[in-house]
Amino acid sequence: MNIIALIIKFNFVKMRRTYILFLVLLILGGNAFSQQILSFSKNERVVFAGNSITEHGYYESYIWLYYMTHFPEMRIDVFNGGVGGDVAKQIYARLDGDILSNKPTVLAVTFGMNDSRYFEYKKPGAAEQVTKSAVEESYNSFLLIQEKLKDLPDVKKIIITTSPYDETMKNDENYFLGKSVTIEKIAKFQEEAAKANNWGFVDFLHPMTEINLREQKIKPEFTLTGPDRIHPGNSGHLVMAYLFLKAQGLSGKPVATIKIDASKKKVIQSENCSITKIISTHKGISFDYLAKSLPFPIDTVPRVEWNPHKQIEALAVIPFTKEFNMELMVVSGLRGEKYRVSIDSTFIGNWTTTDLAKGINLATIKSTPQYMQASEIMDLNQKRHDMEFQHRSYYWVQYDFLDAKGLLFNDSDAVRDTINKYAPTNGWLNAKKAAYEIIRVKSTKDEFLKKYDGLVNEIYQKNAPVKRKISIELI
Repeated sequence: MNIIALIIKFNFVKMRRTYILFLVLLILGGNAFSQQILSFSKNERVVFAGNSITEHGYYESYIWLYYMTHFPEMRIDVFNGGVGGDVAKQIYARLDGDILSNKPTVLAVTFGMNDSRYFEYKKPGAAEQVTKSAVEESYNSFLLIQEKLKDLPDVKKIIITTSPYDETMKNDENYFLGKSVTIEKIAKFQEEAAKANNWGFVDFLHPMTEINLREQKIKPEFTLTGPDRIHPGNSGHLVMAYLFLKAQGLSGKPVATIKIDASKKKVIQSENCSITKIISTHKGISFDYLAKSLPFPIDTVPRVEWNPHKQIEALAVIPFTKEFNMELMVVSGLRGEKYRVSIDSTFIGNWTTTDLAKGINLATIKSTPQYMQASEIMDLNQKRHDMEFQHRSYYWVQYDFLDAKGLLFNDSDAVRDTINKYAPTNGWLNAKKAAYEIIRVKSTKDEFLKKYDGLVNEIYQKNAPVKRKISIELI
């Protein structure tokens, strides 16, 4: 990579030399930030604690969807522990009343975006002092989290860096020169603490920054965050999920691999699946196929508010399909020229003999019965996500509004009236008060949680792969 040319292209010539050097070192040193973590086991209870990026709930939802589809027989539970606006100090304050109340066997903690501050950088000459103060405050708060987590020997801990504050995209909004320097320093002590404690560590910051800089060479307005430089959209969240799953060592595990020699009616390879009842005629071949996984369904709708990015857009910048979503069907020994492929009598497509011998990735074909089954799981998971996001609104009201008034977890009617009083002049509170009202009342809370649990149970009842009949017939 030509770093100097990249710097010039993004108008870094106006920046301080120290900041230019920082960006260079950030790119070159990014690969040092990698550490494999354990994949989840059956019955794990995984909590992701963080700020609004986590509260949006998509990267952890995509991680869970991968486990729902790739390990359908291995039930886990994933909990959102995000509250918008949080810094490390606030995450520490929520540990007992919110995060640990979910009884996690795995706890992933991320912070840094808000810790690194915002408008303070606008004051001329203030950046260096802002960085020093912000890092010191964040570190001291993290030490409190660290001591608390050390007292939980049965909980597996993972520290995750924040996703980037995109300081290099072509956009005039929310530009805080020097904020990325602060984030880098916070990421550094996060990594060092994880290594010192023998905890897991996942780096979102450096790989996502590298992608931003790479893509911005072609399209200056490209970003994995969004118009505000801060909050990733659905594409950015898939990149984050990809990085997390990759750190878990799950890259390269196929949905399934089918390799058959039609001329010999012989299975050459069947990975993560079973192939039975091979029938070969002069018209083609058919066989029964039972995979142990479902394909990972890809969403095409932007779902993060104020952000137009779609999950599918991430596939252009990360090799997610190749590494995590391969359902490869290879059929050699066919003697005709072109074949019609159907699964359970559903037409899938027409391919040449050469195409079939090279292999078809069924995981990317939305008309297959197994993809449609996976899409149903995705839709149920989206409903689950939306309910969980409502649930997080309750905790936002508790910790970002009621706590400062000495009313933490006081869910009385008088407190409700206080919320209604302040809501008209507090946009965030106004947006979250309806969800808070559902959770604060025991009867509606119980009904809400019962429905939520019902969705998760339904997912794990419907995500079991089904035996399919694949037919390949000469056209």
